[in-house]
Amino acid sequence: MLPRNLQTHVSDLLTRHPAVALIGPRQVGKTTLARSLAADRRSVYLDLESPRDAARLSDPVLYLGAHLDELVVLDEVQRMPNLFQVLRGVIDEARATGRGTGRFLLLGSASRDLLAQTSESLAGRIIYAELGGLSPAETAGVLDVDALWHRGGFPNSALASNDAASLEWREAFIRTYLERDIPALGPRIPAETLRRLWTMLAHAQGGLLNASTLAAGLGVSGQTVTRYVDLLVDLLLVRRLHPFLTNVGKRLVRSPKVYVRDSGIVHALLGLSTLDAVLSHPVAGPSWEGFVIETLLASAPASLEPFFYRTAAGAELDLVLQSRRGTTWAIEIKRSSDPRPTAGFHTARKDIDATRAFVVHAGDDRFPLAPDVEAISLPELTKLVGTFN
Repeated sequence: MLPRNLQTHVSDLLTRHPAVALIGPRQVGKTTLARSLAADRRSVYLDLESPRDAARLSDPVLYLGAHLDELVVLDEVQRMPNLFQVLRGVIDEARATGRGTGRFLLLGSASRDLLAQTSESLAGRIIYAELGGLSPAETAGVLDVDALWHRGGFPNSALASNDAASLEWREAFIRTYLERDIPALGPRIPAETLRRLWTMLAHAQGGLLNASTLAAGLGVSGQTVTRYVDLLVDLLLVRRLHPFLTNVGKRLVRSPKVYVRDSGIVHALLGLSTLDAVLSHPVAGPSWEGFVIETLLASAPASLEPFFYRTAAGAELDLVLQSRRGTTWAIEIKRSSDPRPTAGFHTARKDIDATRAFVVHAGDDRFPLAPDVEAISLPELTKLVGTFN
């Protein structure tokens, strides 16, 4: 397992907050990172999927009271939503005695929004950090960017001994999620139906979400499709990228775009076992676009809001990043080494009054394309995005 850049960040958050929630899909490395953090301090680790560990919290006040001077790591915390109310009391009591930070590290395989629904009682006491897949910076010297794009960012897939082993892991991951993990969370959804939806979303990678079309293909209602997509978003397996809506006097596309978040899962769902197979498939461009977006957002400050922009006339930006101050960056993503942007890109960046504009290309060079527009590599832009606030 490669070192994760998030480790230092989470460690810092623990010095300033009573509870830190580390969220991310299963198998992305949350437990490994948490155990590494816990090794540097007195700690106790509980896996709430384990009946034995869950039983220790049958009287959570008593158990947690016995570990006041330790970091308590609670893995798969969404399994026990009633625990959040107890944590509030424990945190407040610890604050009163001068032990107000670094009390709990919560690990969850669900989105911040989903966890927040059950953790309103921890408002002002918890902060969130998301762990995504391995990035090009983390795999430099081990995998080139194309290999990481092909295999995806899950560590067991990215670092597999060969492509066949990587694909085998991803297929097992998909099967386990559908047959065990999702049913264990409560939803009774036929595994085959959800797999078909997941595969349809992979085919439509980066396209506008059309629930009616998906519903027709699955033989279910549009409301049912929306509920299923909501579930995949909540499990951090799918990203819904919302449109940037600004008053520019133009007809704007208002439907969200949808991406299967891990490129390796996209390729596994479509049966693309090699990089050559990916490159010769129509999904190559949209898959690369999704990979770039996930890479950039993994490095972006939590305060940045991501969008896309498209008008009915065809002006379009693949990614818009906006800070809390209203500063915006316009980004176009190209798989080819030819970084020349379209006319629609120039129109769109002017529409939103972008502060800076970039075209991410497959090469390594960085150079100006036009006033206020730069061609840039993915690693270079990833570094820049990390400083954008």
